Amino acid sequence: MAMKVVVIDGMGGGIGAQLIGKIRETLDPGIEVIALGTNAAATERMMKAGAQKGATGENAIKVSVSLGDFVLGPVGIVIGNSMLGEITPDTAAAVLAAPGVHILLPLQQEHFHLVGLEPLPLAKIVERAVGLLGELMEKR
Repeated sequence: MAMKVVVIDGMGGGIGAQLIGKIRETLDPGIEVIALGTNAAATERMMKAGAQKGATGENAIKVSVSLGDFVLGPVGIVIGNSMLGEITPDTAAAVLAAPGVHILLPLQQEHFHLVGLEPLPLAKIVERAVGLLGELMEKR
């Protein structure tokens, strides 16, 4: 059975699209990628990047996040009211409670700060996240 990776993003879906693009570029093509967007634009962009399935909105995220062996996205997906309010507290709780291994990108937002992290360009953060995903998949 193929590994399933859930990628969650909001706003314009750019981070999720980069994650999916890097997964498609560097990892096993048999990996099933499920794109979960907080809005239709984010889902559409992640689908264009190579996800096989996609769903949009709070309920879709709450129901489908548990499908993944791995959950990837910016750290805001586990912080209520992040992404300019697109991640509700209920959505954040559902994502955090999902059984898959979470790989979260440390991206700052206006209402919270992550201290002690080396500032890196987004492309490098995406590369490291997908590299870690590959390492963890090999161990399974």
